[in-house]
Amino acid sequence: MTRRDAGFTLIEMLAVLAVLALVASIVVAHGPARSQALEARGAASQMASALRQARGLAIGSGQAVLMVMDVARGGYGLQGGPMQMLPAGLVMAAPAGIRFRPDGSSSGGQVELRDGQRRLRVGVDWLSGRVTVAEMAGDEP
Repeated sequence: MTRRDAGFTLIEMLAVLAVLALVASIVVAHGPARSQALEARGAASQMASALRQARGLAIGSGQAVLMVMDVARGGYGLQGGPMQMLPAGLVMAAPAGIRFRPDGSSSGGQVELRDGQRRLRVGVDWLSGRVTVAEMAGDEP
């Protein structure tokens, strides 16, 4: 084996680096992988969590707490607080607000989130204030 046969040449190394740079630029330009289904489920989970926090706040403070639903803008939040906006493409059908009482009960209600054929329902039981998330079939009312 001669000294010339061992290792890589500078041209070979530059060719490999150029290919790696090209692949990296394609991956970066494409952006992160995104799933509308995961985005919708994530938004429903975040809304359910916010509703549970509102219930906990009502119980802890001994005062009623109102979670406002802004259907026109696609957001929700505690009355007087900042609004959490839904991801683009997600449509909300909901009552104007859901009130939680100090005993843990609520005014109850259902929030439906839709993006095309996918439908998710965030429900709040009026008696217990329990918050649930369910994925609905396309033909379900």
